[in-house]
Amino acid sequence: MRLIPVISLLAIANCATDVAAGGAANAAANALKSVDYRYFVAGGVCAATSHGITTPIDVVKTRIQAQPEVFDKGLQAATVSILKAEGPSALLGGLGPTVVGYGIEGAMKFGVYEVMKPVMANILKGDTTTAFIAASVIAGAVASVLLCPMESARIRIVTDPEYKGMGLIQSLPKLINEGGFLNLFGGIYAMLSKQVPYTMAKQVSFDIVAGLLYSFLATKKEGSINVDDLKWVVSVISAFVASLFACISSQPGDMILTETYKGASQNGFFGVVGNIYNKGGFGGFFTGTGARIIHVSTIITSQLVIYDIVKQMLGLPATGSH
Repeated sequence: MRLIPVISLLAIANCATDVAAGGAANAAANALKSVDYRYFVAGGVCAATSHGITTPIDVVKTRIQAQPEVFDKGLQAATVSILKAEGPSALLGGLGPTVVGYGIEGAMKFGVYEVMKPVMANILKGDTTTAFIAASVIAGAVASVLLCPMESARIRIVTDPEYKGMGLIQSLPKLINEGGFLNLFGGIYAMLSKQVPYTMAKQVSFDIVAGLLYSFLATKKEGSINVDDLKWVVSVISAFVASLFACISSQPGDMILTETYKGASQNGFFGVVGNIYNKGGFGGFFTGTGARIIHVSTIITSQLVIYDIVKQMLGLPATGSH
């Protein structure tokens, strides 16, 4: 007879688990049913555009990270050195992989993030900030897998003389011939170490800062301030703040990624981390930070502003305004 209460408790616990799992499954199913392609379109357009126009800065930043002993006098001196030695075309190295790779990555990153936000909010029962963080981690992981082949090609084009002058169509088959198809994903852990904190800091801070600014402007509604006229100001300020958070949080991962892809490293993820630390200590993970702050702040500020503009053109509300 004493087993009856125990059995009853187990049955209740099992039912509760089923209900919780069912709730999460229903939330996921509802989110998938209501997937809005406009988020994916806006994300792809803004990422391809912002990364494409900043390719020259990215080339210089990558060179500084890959050859710190050569380019050791800052961004301007490195740019002049590259121009003198290789000509203006060198600053467009990896443009093809950058536009294609980040176009796909942006579409999935922004799209998956928007899809997962309500799912995570339902699972976490109203904890908005944690839900945003969880959604951004998932989006960053998905984007990392898709971006790996393109980033592998881009960094080899910029840093490896054997790939100099190649486009995406030439570099990808060469990478596969050298190490097989899985070679394209050899830096997945390095990519995750960059993209997950990058996505988390960028997406979440943009959402939160924009929401705070709109909340502040709402308190001034009775005055002379027209919130609709200031949407672009909110986007720019929120995007710039997000760029700083994203740059600093992902800088170590960016250094690990460059070190992983600049040559055929056989050391593995932790071996690469150890190499960077042995060469420059903790500060070694922040090599090229100055160039990257300029690069990333330009990318993210323009990217998120373009994202909001494209979203509104497609009939979606501005970030943080709803």
